[in-house]
Amino acid sequence: MHKLSLKEVRSKLFKGETTAEIVTQSVFKQIYAQEPSVQAYLSIYKEQALTQARAADERLKKGERLPLLGVPLALKDNLNLTGTETTCASKILKGYISSYTATAVQKLLDAGAVITGKLNLDEFAMGSSTENSAVQKTANPWNKECVPGGSSGGAAAAVAADECFGALGSDTGGSIRQPASFCGVVGLKPTYGLVSRYGLVAFASSLDQIGPLAKTVEDAAILLNVLAGYDAQDSTSVERPPQDYTALLTQDIQGKKIAVIKELLGSGIDANVRQVIQTAIAALQKQGAVIEEIEMPSFQHALAAYYLVATSEASANLARFDGVRFGHRAAGAKDVLTMFKRARAEGFGPEVKRRIMLGTYALSAGYYDAYYLKAQKVRTLIKQDYARALASYDAVLSPTSPSVAFKFGAKVNDPLSMYLSDIATIPVNLAGLPGISVPCGLADGLPVGLQLVAKEFEEQKLLQIAAAAERGCHFERIHL
Repeated sequence: MHKLSLKEVRSKLFKGETTAEIVTQSVFKQIYAQEPSVQAYLSIYKEQALTQARAADERLKKGERLPLLGVPLALKDNLNLTGTETTCASKILKGYISSYTATAVQKLLDAGAVITGKLNLDEFAMGSSTENSAVQKTANPWNKECVPGGSSGGAAAAVAADECFGALGSDTGGSIRQPASFCGVVGLKPTYGLVSRYGLVAFASSLDQIGPLAKTVEDAAILLNVLAGYDAQDSTSVERPPQDYTALLTQDIQGKKIAVIKELLGSGIDANVRQVIQTAIAALQKQGAVIEEIEMPSFQHALAAYYLVATSEASANLARFDGVRFGHRAAGAKDVLTMFKRARAEGFGPEVKRRIMLGTYALSAGYYDAYYLKAQKVRTLIKQDYARALASYDAVLSPTSPSVAFKFGAKVNDPLSMYLSDIATIPVNLAGLPGISVPCGLADGLPVGLQLVAKEFEEQKLLQIAAAAERGCHFERIHL
């Protein structure tokens, strides 16, 4: 049962061909079989999930048909759920129990979902390999010697290993799309403001966005139908009329214009990845899409701009984790300042410290104009580049990542090399646009993701083109 897609299992539940309890038991059997080697989960909620499943069965018997009724899903461990531990895979939050539930998580519960547990991530969502987790090392289901990507590596690995039918992740610079690419699943970053961020532990508030990781494009669309919508508790939430994101999935893409970004198919992209992307482009052309190459010169500055904007916001957001308001409190300190210093020194890992220091420096007196302000101006140029391209094209295409999943330890001591893993995804967050990664083939036996980007709030069209790419590429998911 656990090998089915979300849509398939929902269909069986609605037809009475199985029960939510049977489905949930099947998922937990898979979790316990795979977790010793995959290690995607930080917390497993078997008893609560079975209680939710039995309640779902009662509702199904009464004829209720909520969008996710009885479907087991999992959460990245930077999303709050009342009464559960939320650690962000950091020592500083070990033992912190959420007193409230994130809006996106509540929407899953209201739609009838069964929550199986919380998933591993790079500490405070800072990383591209999930190696920055202070708790455990998550393996890529395709090759256990390789990373699953990051920061939503646990979510991508759990979906790929059939340990849930979908998961919620967060994406600040590629943290849904890049691990989706590495693990051969679908990862969707919605337009900034489409999905409420209330209850997500903040990393960089002008970039963070919650989105689904799923087995298929249609599953991602079903989840987005539940997640999208205005929330008064999030000041960046946008009020828009509801849409059915599954509505255009089966429509052809005859005449759709797609731009290929020249800078993201040139040097720096692995030759085998480029070959798989070229094959995917041909599959889209075969379905009637018009594909042309364009230049986006501002992209060469995107990485530098991102690591100033994101670290500056992280420096401000993570100030609250001081051992008084939140987080681990250092024992035996003689005064408050010493306690602050020791709590943060003991609680945060090296990558989080690095980013806090970078951000604090960029915001400090005398450097603000030279760094942070200039980065925001580059961000505006990137937005303008996308606006120009998307005025003439329905979508913009590139690889999701310049390489396939790399081996554990390959980039740990080279932060810049690690940051380059997100070169194709970062500009999308800077511009606040919707982006999706769709598995489109294998290079060196590992999945390659095709990234598509559309205008803000044009998720319907984005998913339509993504579904066409999925049909054309015939990607076979792994089953462990």
